Amino acid sequence: MKAKSPMELYGLLPRTNCGECGEKTCMAFASLLIERGKKLEECKPLLEDEKYRESYEKLKDLLAPEVREVVVGVGEHAKNLGGEDVLHRHDLTFFNKTALFYDVWDTMDDDALKERVERIQSWQKFYVGEFLRLDGVAVRNVSGDPKKFAECVRKVSELTSLPLVLCSYDAAALEEALKVVADKRPLVYAATQDNWKKVLELVLEYKVPVVVSAPNDLDRLKSLAATFSQAGVEDIVLDPGTYPTGKGLETTLANFVRLRRAAIAEGQKDIAYPLLCVPMTAWLVYENEVDAAYWETILVTIFTIKYADIMILHSIEPYALIPQTTLVANIYTDPRRPVAVEPGLKVLGSPVEESPVFVTTNFALTYYTVESDITSNNIDSYLLVIDTEGICVEAAVAGGQLTAAKIKEALEASELENKVKHKTLVLPGLAARISGETEDATGWKVMVGPPDSGRIPDWMEKNWPPK
Repeated sequence: MKAKSPMELYGLLPRTNCGECGEKTCMAFASLLIERGKKLEECKPLLEDEKYRESYEKLKDLLAPEVREVVVGVGEHAKNLGGEDVLHRHDLTFFNKTALFYDVWDTMDDDALKERVERIQSWQKFYVGEFLRLDGVAVRNVSGDPKKFAECVRKVSELTSLPLVLCSYDAAALEEALKVVADKRPLVYAATQDNWKKVLELVLEYKVPVVVSAPNDLDRLKSLAATFSQAGVEDIVLDPGTYPTGKGLETTLANFVRLRRAAIAEGQKDIAYPLLCVPMTAWLVYENEVDAAYWETILVTIFTIKYADIMILHSIEPYALIPQTTLVANIYTDPRRPVAVEPGLKVLGSPVEESPVFVTTNFALTYYTVESDITSNNIDSYLLVIDTEGICVEAAVAGGQLTAAKIKEALEASELENKVKHKTLVLPGLAARISGETEDATGWKVMVGPPDSGRIPDWMEKNWPPK
């Protein structure tokens, strides 16, 4: 039974308010446990005092996610799949980002294989304060030769530390590959109605996660999952099939929704596992590379939202990767908490005493836009970032998060008066209404910059240095 409120957890905590978890009270800790802001293991008395052992076990059950969390890979690049509690992210949030795995195959020559793996591993795109990256490599057994497949898997594992998916319906090929990389905890794809007995033996022997697959047959899928679970396999991923177009796509979407709704809303634990989607099936429909990559990306957008935990894809061109990874980043950003950067004084370039001082908020999108517009135009300056609780300029002015008093406080903390001699601040154009009170509060001259930071270079030509 999932905990619905902090009070359910509070009664099982030590209630000593010892503060060892970093919170002042056990109730505050309980509230953060509900939202996954804290981990149960951060309560040291629970772990160290035997009298709390039963409470600890009960709390673990109450805090267990509705959908089982499955780990693929090892080390810093390991991916957590599933672990969700809600159908709609505004109810809480989604936690473990949809993992995007891109394929290689065992009929590639060595140079092509190396080049493709390196492209998958090294691709990145800077976006709102972080680098978007790809999550793993799916190795496909195209040759039908177990030894050749295992050799390809070995080469890939030596080229990358990213997690792997071993893609073959041939249990013999999977076995040869597992002999090589079982210690890296790959995801085995897939157990079907035809090969499940042998795959089950392999999964139990090598202790790796497995995909059970029954395209467009949810009853069979449920039966396979139950069989593996009863045999002692806990780390299961479900593949209900991915049909890329037409009525098949409609059915695929309905199956994903049914499975996730059954797991979360109906509490059917026998199918409460992460879901796998294969958007690269678009390449079976479209011969043109751009059309195939475009439709593959359409499938990614659909099933990132409803409710794929891991995907296997083919196109590694920027026109496919950028929208795919950007959407995942957006959907898995907590909608209740704006993305924020650390407030304070930022040094852009090599400012001197005559350099301008710009003011902005700590809403990440605002900050990185302003920072980029300034640095890309080689404007040496100071950027004073105000703590507005991650809210943008216009909303922060209206809501009272960006005020003259906060600017004064930040100004004093930054010791800017010792860094510049002009004592002039440049407020964003959308904060013009607080320019007068900012002058009164700080004693600094205030200039109003453009409403769009992209116009700062033109504004500088006309207004800087101040007259």
